[in-house]
Amino acid sequence: MRTSAVVSGGLALLLLVLVVAGWPPLLSFDRAVDEALHRSAVAHPGFTRVNRVFSDWVWDPWTLRALAFAVVVVLARSGHRRLAWWVAGTVVAAAGVQQAVKALVGRDRPEWRDPVDSAAFSAFPSGHAMTAAVVCGLLLWVVALVGREPWRGWGTLAGLAVVSVLGVGWTRLYLGVHWPSDVLAGWLLGWSCVAVAVLSYRRSLDHRPLPAGTGPDAEEQT
Repeated sequence: MRTSAVVSGGLALLLLVLVVAGWPPLLSFDRAVDEALHRSAVAHPGFTRVNRVFSDWVWDPWTLRALAFAVVVVLARSGHRRLAWWVAGTVVAAAGVQQAVKALVGRDRPEWRDPVDSAAFSAFPSGHAMTAAVVCGLLLWVVALVGREPWRGWGTLAGLAVVSVLGVGWTRLYLGVHWPSDVLAGWLLGWSCVAVAVLSYRRSLDHRPLPAGTGPDAEEQT
């Protein structure tokens, strides 16, 4: 998990540097992909409306954050208060990182003469993609952590998480409100946040005070 956190964070940082430096191959790739998808979006308004529903409602960051905090409530009520605080803190911290990077980079969004959707704030990284990666990653981690028996629905849940993360990235590109590198950076930063959360949670458990009467000196105390 530590390697995953370092690699994903490092790749996100590399993308940030390339975007800020205006690396021509990356910008050309971004433009080529977006232009092709925008032509399709204009030519197929019905499919475009479907993408807008998923992007603006089903996979909207606030929808996903509401799901995360519903999980937080369930965890707190079932006695997993430490884990509940960790999930809530990670979601809030990730949102802060997202906005800070957006402000730091200040990348313009794609502009079209015939836009099919619109979005506010800077483009890099994609907030939709990052939030989806954070929430879905945390949800899978929580289920794996608190589940005490093999769950038949695990495969379905994992499949829905993958579809959501990839799907929201697709909708942001198809609707012409992000560059491909924005979406990729959102995924990388989101996963890095999840990996750091998992690592720090494990470390917090390692340093948790032992109850009285346990540990290496327990026999001497009895």
